[in-house]
Amino acid sequence: MRKLGIERRWLLAAVPLLWLLWFSQAAAGAKNIPLHGMWREVTRGDTPATILAAFREGTLKTFNPALLQRFPRDALGSWVVLQPEAIGTGKERVVLSIYPAPLGTITLYGAHGPIPYAMDDAGDSLHGHGRLVFRLDADQALSAPILLKLEPSGTLAAPERFALQNMDDFLQQDSNWLTFATACIAIMVAMALMALCFAIMLRDMTFAWYTGYMLCYVVVQGVQTGFLFHPLGMSWLAGSEVLVGASATALSVSFASLFISRFCDVQHYAPALRVPVIALGFAMPLIVLLRCTGIDALVVMAQTLVNPVLILGALLLLITALAAGVRGSRQAWFFLAGWTPLLAITAMTSAQATGALPSLDWLNDASIGMGAFEAIVLSLGLADRALTMRHDRDHVRVLADHDPLTNILNRRAWTEAANRMLAETANTERSVTLLFLDLDHFKMLNDLHGHAAGDRALVAVAEVLSNELRPTDLLGRYGGEEFVAMLHDVHQEQALHVATRLCRRVHRMEIPVNLNDLRLSVSIGLAMRSMGDTLETMIERADQAMYYVKLHGRNQVHAYERRADMMGTPPRKQP
Repeated sequence: MRKLGIERRWLLAAVPLLWLLWFSQAAAGAKNIPLHGMWREVTRGDTPATILAAFREGTLKTFNPALLQRFPRDALGSWVVLQPEAIGTGKERVVLSIYPAPLGTITLYGAHGPIPYAMDDAGDSLHGHGRLVFRLDADQALSAPILLKLEPSGTLAAPERFALQNMDDFLQQDSNWLTFATACIAIMVAMALMALCFAIMLRDMTFAWYTGYMLCYVVVQGVQTGFLFHPLGMSWLAGSEVLVGASATALSVSFASLFISRFCDVQHYAPALRVPVIALGFAMPLIVLLRCTGIDALVVMAQTLVNPVLILGALLLLITALAAGVRGSRQAWFFLAGWTPLLAITAMTSAQATGALPSLDWLNDASIGMGAFEAIVLSLGLADRALTMRHDRDHVRVLADHDPLTNILNRRAWTEAANRMLAETANTERSVTLLFLDLDHFKMLNDLHGHAAGDRALVAVAEVLSNELRPTDLLGRYGGEEFVAMLHDVHQEQALHVATRLCRRVHRMEIPVNLNDLRLSVSIGLAMRSMGDTLETMIERADQAMYYVKLHGRNQVHAYERRADMMGTPPRKQP
């Protein structure tokens, strides 16, 4: 059974990976028109004509447009020339796509002049979700070289690849990507909103930190892929996407730090790492504030600090979760299962920015898929945490409600349950009976045989009483050697029979008290509920009836009705 549960968890974990594999294969299988590429950095005095002339002379640097290539954009930018292999002669709609969507502007030099285009462009241009897309004339796409200028940008230049394909293939691939990205982002947002609801209902900040972390990651992916602009249409973010993306990245690490501190119970399982984790949670917002000041010195300082702090922070969280998991934190393994794949993808993407792994163009999409995967895994971890906390709370409640020696209800818990029973039956004709039981000669038993023997006797008597009463009857230890029981839906004669049976069973346990064959027994007083009764009045009457038994021979039952009857009705002796 346990093996089956493990297999199911592995199957659940494999679903996003299989989905991502399918998407990457579908994207790789798209039919693209072959391209040859050349490039060089922009120099002063360059014109489109001189670049095309240099292209024809073969003096530009060559590259493979189908692989990711990083082009410098920190000075004047870079020129890129793409030469398609002409296929066919008829008119067809052709598009040039640049993936992943760069944050800066790219200008296409066509027959009708330069056409600048950026990811945050809200115009009527053809939008390729997750990509920049230019619509080309068929004649130009199949014969003439395509000239692009990657305009200078203050951001880190990410590697890009180029694809030329007909409109139908592009629309199919674009539809696949949009479905994939929308589903992943919807999963992350849904998990975050669900956690927010639980944070409000349970007043547990762990769920709130998870919500902040997941929503920040959604913003990060939305900026990097352009999803916030197309299809969501948040054009009001145009021009500030770099700042928004950097801020969201920093805050996501901050929320993740605060989340792991509570989720993995770092204070208990890895106390030495708690202070660095909390410090990371507060350091990242400070860096964001420095970035937002607009003061050049502070902005430069923030830009210098952010990447080293992100790298060290990610490693710190990984080590903290691993340490907590090894020392017994169940939730830490959920965090590792969700965080580690995403961290690996992020590390590979960072390496790709330096020119490594040029053929792995699916890493950006993998970041979205792994975000959805992490959202699911951490949500399962939160659910497991909530169930564990509920189990622990119920266990503590059981311990608080039960007598530690006899394992039956203690006085407080029995009183609460008895009051509820009286309230539930207050406006009905259902009868309620209260039995007050006191063990006979118990002090002598303790004096002659010791308190350990007395404790064993109490445990044995409580077990016998529990077995004789119905599961719905309330049995509790009132104090010392006194027990109380509340019975419902029994008339007085039936209650007397039940109490007599209890007397008989306790006496037949044959627990010796002294050497003169005196055995432990029980005296029971009985009170039926009458008009205007409360629990206190019923206990008082049953207690008086029990003392009446004590005065008339013990090991008997007496029902209290009216004070005049206390002398007129003899106790019922057990056979």
